[in-house]
Amino acid sequence: MSARIGVKPRARAGRSGAGARARPASATQAAEPSGSATALIGPRCRAMGAGKGGRKSTGPAGWLVRAGGSRQQAGAQGSDFVSSYRLTRHAIVLSAAALAATAADAGRGSSLAQGKLDARYAVTLGGLPVGQGAWVIDIGDDHFTASASGATAGLLRIFASGHGQSASRGLVSGGQPVPSTYASSIITDQKFDEVRMVISSGNVKEFVADPPTIPSPDRVPLTDAHRRGVSDPMTASLMRVPGNGDTFVPQACQRTQSIFDGRMRYDLQLSFKRLERVRSEKGYQGPAVVCAVHFLPIAGYAPDRTAIKYLVELRDMETWLVPIAGTRVMVPYRVSVPTPIGVGALQAIQFISVPQPGKAVVKTQ
Repeated sequence: MSARIGVKPRARAGRSGAGARARPASATQAAEPSGSATALIGPRCRAMGAGKGGRKSTGPAGWLVRAGGSRQQAGAQGSDFVSSYRLTRHAIVLSAAALAATAADAGRGSSLAQGKLDARYAVTLGGLPVGQGAWVIDIGDDHFTASASGATAGLLRIFASGHGQSASRGLVSGGQPVPSTYASSIITDQKFDEVRMVISSGNVKEFVADPPTIPSPDRVPLTDAHRRGVSDPMTASLMRVPGNGDTFVPQACQRTQSIFDGRMRYDLQLSFKRLERVRSEKGYQGPAVVCAVHFLPIAGYAPDRTAIKYLVELRDMETWLVPIAGTRVMVPYRVSVPTPIGVGALQAIQFISVPQPGKAVVKTQ
């Protein structure tokens, strides 16, 4: 599940050097949303490799790849840590933070076209607290921003600590968020993972992955075709229900999300299971649409990995969706994944969503 957080990571020394390449301004600027999202995006990226004249560059452990370009740089650091962590996280409509909130009357058709969300989540494993997270979403008539953060908590902190953060922003077309930029970072005691992407019309134009994924014979190779017609993990969790009626319908689930997370291309196939009622400690109380989630890897993964095989075979993963007030966009209220040591669950404890008047309403007033 995607839960990530906001503690500023330590910048590593020696990020620039003779082998470093200057990062294009378009990628650097586009991947840093303004406002609160800026604080959540890529503090390590901004500290990476400041060379002469203040130019940002990637060092031996990272690269910038343009769509259609060649990959000639192989870093010294592998991606085993990244693979195992991301698989569990994203396979559930993830993003550390694949989560959200809404108001009780948000499920009905409305002339309002905007909504804001402030949600807090608790993460448990076998009923024991292991993490916590937050998700803030702002959907306007023609644009959106979303930022999430998360960290380990409870007994898990005795054995390992970690935190992460992610953010996306883009346009709203026909009520559906369409990403323009995405950034994420995950920091643990001894590891880190950072990804940034620039996306246009569903096609990844530029992306940074640090540490880089080292090509290997046992990994299904990624091609340029795998980075077309995709969404990032954060935006993929914002799902619009078509039409003008009730949003608590099976159609909310009937979809396949095509996702590229900067390292792996995979699908999340959702299907309707049932309706439930939820009650958060603060905020939303009402119905939720429960969807089954099936993880289908496409490229950038090792088929023989135990974690991959386990996730592919799972048939009991679920996400519970509720709408953001003032919109027809559904987001996860709860995500659950069975594991060999108990059910891993991420569930909202605060779920506050506020509708905002659209441009047409403001002009009328």
